[in-house]
Amino acid sequence: MVSKVTRAGVALIALAAAAGGAYAEGEWSGNVALTTDYVWRGVSQSNEDFAIQGGFDYSNGMFYAGTWASNIDFGDGAEDANLELDLYGGLAGETESGISWDVGFIYYAYPDTDTADYDFVELQGALGYTFTSGVSVGGAVYWDPDNENIYVEGSAGYSFTDSFSMDATVGNYSFDAGGDYTNWSLGGTYSLPIGIDVDLRYWDTDGDDIYGSIAEERVVLTLAKSL
Repeated sequence: MVSKVTRAGVALIALAAAAGGAYAEGEWSGNVALTTDYVWRGVSQSNEDFAIQGGFDYSNGMFYAGTWASNIDFGDGAEDANLELDLYGGLAGETESGISWDVGFIYYAYPDTDTADYDFVELQGALGYTFTSGVSVGGAVYWDPDNENIYVEGSAGYSFTDSFSMDATVGNYSFDAGGDYTNWSLGGTYSLPIGIDVDLRYWDTDGDDIYGSIAEERVVLTLAKSL
């Protein structure tokens, strides 16, 4: 298995090399959020507690890159991981027929662990399409080559107004070592006039018999703001 140091170095070099030539011409943006529970693929990453999150993104034409962080709580005893730091980059665009596409990578780092190597990399590809009716659909595949895990997700959404939209997702996580499960969500997002997005979302999985209470059904409230 590739060490976390090597993977972090590769991710950072890839971001720097791709963005370096067009640095001055691109666009930067940021985001911050407060959520009642950091749920990732249906499973709580914050031990069913609040989380503060935020990140920065850079885009230039089809190229994008960014970083994102959140507090976590895996209940992992001596390791006591408290921080997730993600680095990502890729290419995204849209065909003449209106199909959006995205290919890239995500590096998940947990820098405050003592001995455990939680870090991993995913390669991802996604497609999406919005019909004239306003209904949007999408699908994505994420592959972890080191651990040979695959996550597949489908989504559908609809914007009722410029301020209010709803969407649903269904995903399946397949692990080479076992422990596969399926998750689903249904939620709505409302953009307040003051620039804060309020997202209320229902999550559930069929993996609570494997992962316990952190994979049980829950309702999550998130307040987010773009910078």
